Order: sequence, then C-alpha cells, then structure tokens
Amino acid sequence: MRLDKYLKVSRLIKRRTVANEACDAGRVMINDRVAKASQDVKVGDIIEIGFGNKAVKVEVLDIRETTKKEEAKEMFRYL
Repeated sequence: MRLDKYLKVSRLIKRRTVANEACDAGRVMINDRVAKASQDVKVGDIIEIGFGNKAVKVEVLDIRETTKKEEAKEMFRYL
C-alpha cells in the first residue's frame, strides 16, 4: 500500500493530501530513510513523522484498504 494512503487509513494523518505534503517536505521517514508518498509500506516497517517540534514513531502491524475509526489503532503500535 502507498505510504500516503496508509497514513490516512490508519488515521496517523487526517487527509491524504496532507500526508502527501508531509512526504514531499521530507518529514516522513520509513526505516530511517526519507520516504516519498508513493513508497510501499509493509508490515514491520518503522514510520517516523515529524510534527513541528515533536516526532511520532510507529511500527506497522497491519495493512487494510479501509477501516473503522475504532479499528484504526490496531494497524500500528507507538514506539
């Protein structure tokens, strides 16, 4: 699954366009490498997102095309 879509479906970022912009600005990293929005996300990947002066680091546990709000938290684990 594309990185920008995963960030939206997992609700780490609310909108896909915002996820795209974050990737273009170099604020999203997968496994310690700057990632483009089109990069594939796999189970076990470590995603780090820079939000202003803080960073969120998560591990991908599951990949789904769609999910409910309550189930979105099961797609990743905070590190």
